[in-house]
Amino acid sequence: MKLLLLALLLFTSINAKEKIFVVERESSSLATIYKGLQRTHIEGMHNMNHGVVKFEGKDAYVISRDGYVIKFDPKSEKITNEYKTSKSAIGFVIGKNYVAVANYDDKSVDILTRDLKPIKKIKTNSKNVGIKIYNSFLIFSQMDNDTISVFKDINEGEPLPNFKLFKEFKEVGELPFDAMIKDNNYIVGFFTSKHYGVVDLDTMTFKKIKIFLGENRKMVLKVPHFGFWSIGGDKVFVPAVGDNKVLVYDNKFNFVKNIKTQGLPVFTALSPDKKYLAVTYSGKDFPTIQIVDTKTLKIIQTFNFNGKVLHIRWSNQDDYLYVSVNDANMVSVINTQEWFVEREIFNIEKPSGIFIYEDGE
Repeated sequence: MKLLLLALLLFTSINAKEKIFVVERESSSLATIYKGLQRTHIEGMHNMNHGVVKFEGKDAYVISRDGYVIKFDPKSEKITNEYKTSKSAIGFVIGKNYVAVANYDDKSVDILTRDLKPIKKIKTNSKNVGIKIYNSFLIFSQMDNDTISVFKDINEGEPLPNFKLFKEFKEVGELPFDAMIKDNNYIVGFFTSKHYGVVDLDTMTFKKIKIFLGENRKMVLKVPHFGFWSIGGDKVFVPAVGDNKVLVYDNKFNFVKNIKTQGLPVFTALSPDKKYLAVTYSGKDFPTIQIVDTKTLKIIQTFNFNGKVLHIRWSNQDDYLYVSVNDANMVSVINTQEWFVEREIFNIEKPSGIFIYEDGE
């Protein structure tokens, strides 16, 4: 029976196709790419200037900049529900039976059912960022209050979550802007502090990790983003704020090295095999991507495009890196075996975020 199940899972994995959803930044829509071709546009997605797509099982969710959460079927591409949490939302997470949304404008965190019915609104008197899940905990950072909040679901998810404040860490650093989860550690970055913060979610303790930056930090034109793709096996990669560096730490948060980069890094996207890190930039280096060898920590490739690069995504199945080139209305596809631009996918309007759904059919 176990061998049959393993064979079935392997067959499903091999036959799964990647369906790519691309945020069309100024068109309130998502473009879809399937089998290498631009196929459709899903309209009615509201303000997509900071649109984010996430998948959980057979469900897909979008968060729009103007505070809408939209649920849709990633196969049929039909919108099934939507709910407006605020005038401006910035991030969300999907639990087993809830969706949690971090809001900017009304300074709150909304807890919704998976069908987007309201359960609870947590008021914080702050813009909220870096929202994450760990076991029965919901963790987020309060940008205006320099605070990390940990809420616990006292219902343990059944039948619906009931989040209560469990612990807060205050004066953690100035202006937290994003966060990521590595194992039991919540890692948060700050705009103006020369450290980042780590909460051990098992012991509920906080520590500061010093960042080694230059004295002349520059104006940030686009906020750097953390994400699970910045964590690779035995290393943590963090984009510096206002400095031409990617910061490298080991899995115990000991400093390893600063990688000097061409510009101010925004995204640090790790390849599925953890061998390479793709870095994007802001300002004059918006059109550039650099590839770092994660073993040697050296830059091995540089690509320049005809327009701003707003997002990148590694394929989980093929040797490709997808690049949204906003000004050129296209997604470029880099061959990651031989490192060249293999093709360009047009008719995608002002693309930004790229998100991949594994289609088992």
